[in-house]
Amino acid sequence: MLTVDLMRAGWRVVVVVGLLAALAGCTDAPTAAPAPPAVASGPVASAPPVPTDTVGPHGPVVPSDPVALAAVLAAARDTVADPARSPDAVAAAGRTAQVAYEELAFHPDLLAPVLAALPPGHAAATDRIVGAGRDLLAMNTRPLGEDLPAWRVVDPLPPEQLRAFYAEAQDRFGVPWHVLAAVNLVESRMGRIAAASGAGAQGPMQFMPSTWARYGLGGDVHDPHDAILGAAHYLQSNGGDTDAGLDRALHRYNNDDRYVRAVRAYAWLMQADERAYLGFHAWVVYARTAGEGRVHLPTGYDEPRPVRAADYLAGAPR
Repeated sequence: MLTVDLMRAGWRVVVVVGLLAALAGCTDAPTAAPAPPAVASGPVASAPPVPTDTVGPHGPVVPSDPVALAAVLAAARDTVADPARSPDAVAAAGRTAQVAYEELAFHPDLLAPVLAALPPGHAAATDRIVGAGRDLLAMNTRPLGEDLPAWRVVDPLPPEQLRAFYAEAQDRFGVPWHVLAAVNLVESRMGRIAAASGAGAQGPMQFMPSTWARYGLGGDVHDPHDAILGAAHYLQSNGGDTDAGLDRALHRYNNDDRYVRAVRAYAWLMQADERAYLGFHAWVVYARTAGEGRVHLPTGYDEPRPVRAADYLAGAPR
């Protein structure tokens, strides 16, 4: 809901508000650009334009000053919410917001002054997203290392195509589309991370093979359409087609209250404003290391084994 702070194979994936995660996947058993100048203090009345640069090796630069950071976040959220803005501008705004949320998740001392400088609606959404990121971060108990994960990163399907799959699954199984989108976001950054978990969970919705055999409807676990339908089937079978049963169903997906809270937070935001889905869909894949900090893993990243972040950034032969 930030970066992917990953540790599988331990590599246990945690995408931080990006902190998401392909945590252990669906199982039947428990798993465990220079900063803009600061603006006057007080609620943000008008925000600076959001940068539209391509993602660099460490992602967009956001300011550390809380009021300036609030201005960047407000601009990003306003851009995502505006149907007149181009898809490229919306995606760039989503990526900028992603990094801002991550910084707040990693630096909780900044959160209160940032929230105080945001308009109420932006503050409430930011608090939820950062809270989700911190929950997912807390699920990862391994210290940061120097290596990037052995992953393959691919382009996700376009947002409208995935949205149609979520709607189909909702119509068939009664599980809300925004819940399925939130699970997809947390498990694989909506399909960007094409890798199995350390526990063996597979596909964009992260199913263990035995669970897929029971709930996958005979489909391909790596196919986004089939995986989304399988996830809806699994959640519906565990009560996820009702609000009263949804928490229990999400617990079956990953038996951790923090996972359930994070999925619920992202889902609530997409339910409240469907355009928030476009911002989340734009989130890219990052890995955080001790020495190099946040490292962008772009489409085409494909490492069969862990690689030192410094070597990767330097373009060293591997």
